[in-house]
Amino acid sequence: MTAAWIIVNGKETPISPAAPHTTALDFLRERGLTGAKEGCAEGECGACSVLVARPGVNKPTDWVAVNACLVPAAALDGQEVVTSEGLATVGEPGTPRTLHPVQEEMAVRGGSQCGYCTPGFICSMAAEYYRPGRCAHADSANSADSANSADSAEGADATDRTDAEHGPNGFDLHALSGNLCRCTGYRPIRDAAFAVGTPTDEDLLAQRREQSPPPPVATEYTRDDRAFLRPSTLEEVLRLLRDRPDAMVVAGSTDWGVEVNIRSRRADCVVAIDRLPELRALRVESDHIEIGAALTLTEIERRLDGRVPLLGELFPQFASRLIRNSATLGGNLGTGSPIGDSPPALLALEASVVLADADGEREVPLADYFTGYRQSVRRPGELIRAVRFPLPQAPVVGFHKIAKRRFDDISSVAVAFALDIEDGLVRKARVGLGGVAATPIRSLATEAALEGEPWVAETVEAAARVLRAEGTPMNDHRASAAYRSAMLGQSLLKLYAQTTEGVSS
Repeated sequence: MTAAWIIVNGKETPISPAAPHTTALDFLRERGLTGAKEGCAEGECGACSVLVARPGVNKPTDWVAVNACLVPAAALDGQEVVTSEGLATVGEPGTPRTLHPVQEEMAVRGGSQCGYCTPGFICSMAAEYYRPGRCAHADSANSADSANSADSAEGADATDRTDAEHGPNGFDLHALSGNLCRCTGYRPIRDAAFAVGTPTDEDLLAQRREQSPPPPVATEYTRDDRAFLRPSTLEEVLRLLRDRPDAMVVAGSTDWGVEVNIRSRRADCVVAIDRLPELRALRVESDHIEIGAALTLTEIERRLDGRVPLLGELFPQFASRLIRNSATLGGNLGTGSPIGDSPPALLALEASVVLADADGEREVPLADYFTGYRQSVRRPGELIRAVRFPLPQAPVVGFHKIAKRRFDDISSVAVAFALDIEDGLVRKARVGLGGVAATPIRSLATEAALEGEPWVAETVEAAARVLRAEGTPMNDHRASAAYRSAMLGQSLLKLYAQTTEGVSS
């Protein structure tokens, strides 16, 4: 067994004697860092969030908030973690600790009552506090405030981006969408988020962003006949999976972590692939885009920066920022869930999956990938290396997720559209559906009803009737079959209304 340790609040902390399945939350609490709490053990409440140093998008390092209740402690081998206790600044011996700016704002604005959820809010808020894009926006907004005093038009442009979910300091409230509070109410927390400034030059965590995060380390952590392994290369992983087809492959652990916590699942061998360079590339070619299966959804969102509008609509509706900071497209497709959020959008984009094993690679259209409930054509020993979809993209897109909550919820129905409309005719239509069959499906009959027809109300209403009959919706605790069918048709009518309103304006 190789030595395994985590840098926690600046100190090297050995992982031993924790079991390979021990969560980072339990690991931290057993060492006296009890700020992070267990609320749901499913990644839905955010009481457990901590900061991890990850490869940055705009800087060498980003401070990323993750659910410590889901990620195994062994998955953080060699990495750098900051808890709510580590945010405060330690002064000279005998002097009190100085609160971090987000802690200070939460305190003075009444953002905490019982305090159970507060450390998790603090860590999620701190991740947004250090986000480079926010800092740039906040600086421009501050400059705009000064310019506005002189009636500057440039200042007005800079502050127009403020709305109910984005503060004048650039703070995006979606950063807190995975954090729940039972007693304080969200207004004072929102006030605190919108009041934080920008990091000072003396801020050590801000300075840390200018240096690369710790590189991935090969991990072979074994205890009680169970192992957590992190091979260094994809080739090593594929050889391992050939020899151990029973191994559990994890990336963000947002699904497997729930199985461990709620269903007490254990695996004799867990193989981590989230740091493999071969699975973390994002390539934009002349005729296609390829996204590595181990890139987190947040990384994909920020690297694409709106380049794929359909994914741009998907990401804000996919769970919460805390989950998107760990979850991957490879994991979402690998679970084979019929209600996963990404498959409908990827089906509409005509995506394919690149499958790799020790003998080579093959590319499978996503429409042919799923074979049954949580089943696919992926063979033992294979893993998803990348997701690939063609360019150019259809100009008219939409992603409609019908759920009981606006954000951080499981869908009852998800519908994705990608339409190529030219001279008033639908030249090509692709429609992906989730939640209406044992697998995500392409809505082939609806596509046929649209293609070659004028994009007018009569066509859309006729196609909506076809769409209502697609799939095999079922009654369950989330929605009735009749409701699901109604929402399918309504989603196409909604898309038409959105496009015609856009034309008229």
